[in-house]
Amino acid sequence: MRLIDSNGDQLGVKSRQDALDIAQTRELDLVLVAPNAKPPVCRIMDYGKHRFEQQKKEKEARKKQKIINLKEVRLSPGIEEHDFNTKLRNARKFLDKGDKVKVSIRFRGRAITHKELGQKVLERMAEACKDLSTVEQRPKMEGRSMFLTLAPINEK
Repeated sequence: MRLIDSNGDQLGVKSRQDALDIAQTRELDLVLVAPNAKPPVCRIMDYGKHRFEQQKKEKEARKKQKIINLKEVRLSPGIEEHDFNTKLRNARKFLDKGDKVKVSIRFRGRAITHKELGQKVLERMAEACKDLSTVEQRPKMEGRSMFLTLAPINEK
């Protein structure tokens, strides 16, 4: 197996027992880095220290992640202008914060026979928010509800 020192220097091709002996004399661990290589590559290192550094890197990466929440705005098929504007203002506020918005319309009673009215309301909402968002999921019926998902536009 090819052996790499803790400093990154190559020690050449050694037998497994020789590599283990070298690692033990330096009081370090022998770690198999590339088992599928010809010959396999091993490294002499402090494995506990290596794991600690990996966990630190992962923790830093998690800190920098942006968590995107899914907020919901509920409408009805026969919504009036002022109510629509209030819901639109809420949706725009959520998109400004960087959250996804799920716009849903609940059909009650006989309103389910006029699905095109609900679809027009959803398309109107998508059109009003198109400067802040993109349509992630087109209007879709699920049971007695119709959904539309808007995702914020990333400006980086």
